[in-house]
Amino acid sequence: MSQLPSLPSRREFMKQSAAAAATFMIVPRFVLGGKGYTAPSDQLLIAGVGVGGKGESDLASFVKSGKARIAYLCDVDDRRAARAVQAYPQAKYYKDWRQMLEKESKNFDAVSVATPDHNHAAVTLAAMQLGKHVYVQKPLTHDLYEARALTEAAKRHKVVTQMGNQGASGDGVRQLQEWYDANEIGKVHTVYCWTDRPVWPQGIAWPTTAGSVPKELDWDLWLGTAPYRPYVDKLVPFNWRGWWEYGTGALGDMGCHLLEAPFRVLGLQYASSVQASVGSVYVDEFKRGYFPESCPPSSHVILKFPKTDKTKHEVTVHWMDGGIQPERPEELGPNELFGDGGNGILFVGTKGKMMASTYAADPRLLPTSRNQEVKVKQTQARVPGGAEGHYAQWVEACLAGHGNHYVSAPFETAGPLTEALLMANLAIRGYDLQRPKTTGSGVDYPGRGVELVWDPKQLRVTNFDEVNQFVKRTYRPGWQ
Repeated sequence: MSQLPSLPSRREFMKQSAAAAATFMIVPRFVLGGKGYTAPSDQLLIAGVGVGGKGESDLASFVKSGKARIAYLCDVDDRRAARAVQAYPQAKYYKDWRQMLEKESKNFDAVSVATPDHNHAAVTLAAMQLGKHVYVQKPLTHDLYEARALTEAAKRHKVVTQMGNQGASGDGVRQLQEWYDANEIGKVHTVYCWTDRPVWPQGIAWPTTAGSVPKELDWDLWLGTAPYRPYVDKLVPFNWRGWWEYGTGALGDMGCHLLEAPFRVLGLQYASSVQASVGSVYVDEFKRGYFPESCPPSSHVILKFPKTDKTKHEVTVHWMDGGIQPERPEELGPNELFGDGGNGILFVGTKGKMMASTYAADPRLLPTSRNQEVKVKQTQARVPGGAEGHYAQWVEACLAGHGNHYVSAPFETAGPLTEALLMANLAIRGYDLQRPKTTGSGVDYPGRGVELVWDPKQLRVTNFDEVNQFVKRTYRPGWQ
């Protein structure tokens, strides 16, 4: 485990961060994203935290806007960072984001966060407390409590925020909005979202044999807020998604892409209840495997949302993953593709149906013949570049200053969306919670076959307290 003797503790770092933010008069105003101010030469100076894989492509998309420059790079794994280091030779490289923020905060305007889910909130909150604009990969956070905390922090610090669900900037969701507002399918009462994810191992036991930490990887920094464990092979860089301590499963990976459209079109906010069933893994004849540390191989979750000003009654949202799909709508021809084959969104209204693919792309009224007949007025402004314009949109908003430029997925909307996904995960995790039987030997599973009632103000399930342990986890000492 690597040690950094000169590094301040998390508490000390946050005190220093707060003090730095309080003394803004000695810091160039563009650093704080002041209203109406732009960075020198109209360029946004970005520090990337997590710069391999998706982080690398995010940085390239910001630069493609022509108004951003990558000033700093930070990654715990030199192997993953190698391409970004080569692409941006002028960018100073760090392994520890805390050191980067402490030493360089006066020298950049914004932070792009593309770490594993369990470290999103810590990096993002620290950056916002320094007055930095933030772009954070989906899901916004690992825990429900973190999602609410970041939503509130964005309001306090008045920085430009954006979650990396680029479909929120796409034309598809805007077309769905226009059809719905024109009453083409009546009032929606049911929505189905489905995905063929996971495409990584789930429903498995934690490896019993520890591996050797690659020399390029700082394993302790990769763990960050999570409890310390010995390194195991194949967890980094991708398979962490299937483990609850680090990832949020298929819901965390694809939910923000698929549920964004129902949230926007129907004006959904906080769910009122959730129930779930999950796929089983049998390790022998009549012997079901028990792997509570791992996300299940498949699940079906049912969320209920209160009536909004865009719906007539409450709305039921079905989430299905692991290849499970809803029944094909009768209006869809036998050889017509349902969603995009592996993923999709289906709105069921009182007068008709409409569907879309991943990112709400390729929106279609059903039957599909209606798409040639129905013409509605364009009322929703399109984002230049569509889904790919999601990155330039954020860059422009940062340069314009907080409140001066529209963004498609600010924490104001990304926070409640993320909360809904993580609440669904409460039901999935609750499904495997064990309780000793009150009589005889063995265990019961009290979270199965129940509907969890959610109090969004108190951030807790009111009828099954055991599952509330997953609302807010305990960070590792030094990372509070």
